[in-house]
Amino acid sequence: RRHARAGRPEVARRLAGRKRIDVDLHMHTDHSGDCATPVEVLLATARDQGLGAIAVTDHNEISGALEAQAKAAEYGVKVIVAEEVKTASQGEVIGLFLKEKIPRGLSLQETIAEIRRQGGLVYVPHPFDRMHSVPDYEHLLAIVDDIDAIEVYNPRVAIGSFNEEAARFAAKYRIVAGAGSDSHVAQGLGSVRVRMPDFDGPEEFLEALRVAEIRTKPSSLLYVQALKFLETKATPPGARRARRERRVRRATRKG
Repeated sequence: RRHARAGRPEVARRLAGRKRIDVDLHMHTDHSGDCATPVEVLLATARDQGLGAIAVTDHNEISGALEAQAKAAEYGVKVIVAEEVKTASQGEVIGLFLKEKIPRGLSLQETIAEIRRQGGLVYVPHPFDRMHSVPDYEHLLAIVDDIDAIEVYNPRVAIGSFNEEAARFAAKYRIVAGAGSDSHVAQGLGSVRVRMPDFDGPEEFLEALRVAEIRTKPSSLLYVQALKFLETKATPPGARRARRERRVRRATRKG
């Protein structure tokens, strides 16, 4: 059941000598129902934070990721089209390098099969955070062979031991480790970053992630959760639209 220690040597050779970039593998835009961050603001913030690449992982949607990918060159940030998919009863799974939206409500195995059909990578977010929707341990074990990478650090988990449990699971089964801010507000972006060789496509990405270094910095879950509430539920729709327009104008002027 444990993954092989070695990756793909021929791909690793291609990556030799590549510059290292900082990557955030989990974030949301206003294409997610619980986030008010416009794509332009996300890209501008990623650039200003010194991120070389981001995975846009909206809930059950890839329209925000596709928009970000189309505008990425304006901001000098590489975008991985991704989706955080809610399965029927076994939590969420992220598909990286997707081409099409995956519908919510499929079984965990069906969701993984659809990610594979698109040539994507299977990335399991916050696998042990009981405050999120997560697969139970038995179902997680059942898909060990199908997991390409697992999120071992997420600053939005309620209890730090949930991240530690994910790191132990990844080490036990030799699964490649990843991390992301799970940002629902621009201020949370880049609070954790993965420093890895620059990559092109899923094959190089996964090999680069094998030799990555995860860097974290102190952040306040209460602060970003309060901002999320203020930007979404506490703001009337009309005011939210007006604020969005102002934020987009500022971001595009800087871009």
